[in-house]
Amino acid sequence: MSNTTLSAQALDFQRLNEKIRAAGAEVCVRDCCGQRFIGAGLGEKAITLYGTPGNALGAYLDGASIRVYGNAQDAVGDTMNGGQIIIHGGAGDALGYAMRGGSIYVRDSAGYRTGIHMKEYGDQKPVIVVGGRVGSFLGEYLAGGVLVVLGLGIAGPPAGDFIGAGMHGGKIFLRTDRPPAGLPDQVTASAAGAEDLAEIEPWLQTFARCFGTDAALLLGSPYTVLRPNTKNPYKQLYVAN
Repeated sequence: MSNTTLSAQALDFQRLNEKIRAAGAEVCVRDCCGQRFIGAGLGEKAITLYGTPGNALGAYLDGASIRVYGNAQDAVGDTMNGGQIIIHGGAGDALGYAMRGGSIYVRDSAGYRTGIHMKEYGDQKPVIVVGGRVGSFLGEYLAGGVLVVLGLGIAGPPAGDFIGAGMHGGKIFLRTDRPPAGLPDQVTASAAGAEDLAEIEPWLQTFARCFGTDAALLLGSPYTVLRPNTKNPYKQLYVAN
């Protein structure tokens, strides 16, 4: 059987995950209410969730797709290798923690420490796109990958304080023409150029398709891009010469 519908009601996270793993290639789960680790480590499976999945949704995801109609809690996509997570709502703290590949799209806002410790290798480039705003410590210790914060429907800056603390790789895009204040010396901010915008265009198009957003609005907006400062890298803080 390729299509399965489950109810998460009265199931603990272990039993629910057992049922998802035993199901066919496409699984619809209703009545989610805090069950953790849904889809952890899975590849080649499409999971649709209704409700609020618990922490570590899609942890170690290895190629599967997960779509959530509701909000998600903390540590979505923790150490994710590949696949896609789409959230029709908001996400909690530590979104994409140590993510190594794949993509995460969040329609609304996300919490603190989005995209921390993300890294990339070869053609494995993790991507997170958040439609609303994010809390402080965005991209902390970022080593690779791309973070995009759109600030849609948000008054004020799209991200909180301490952006890029410890950042030594990757890029952070903010949909604003005002560079954030208080950046560390090891991070530079500049207006995104044509090459930068061409890089993120496919992910903006995907975001627009997923959530019914105006793609022209996203593509026509100014962006500020944050990069590691090659003239004053973080390694200078840790080596004598």
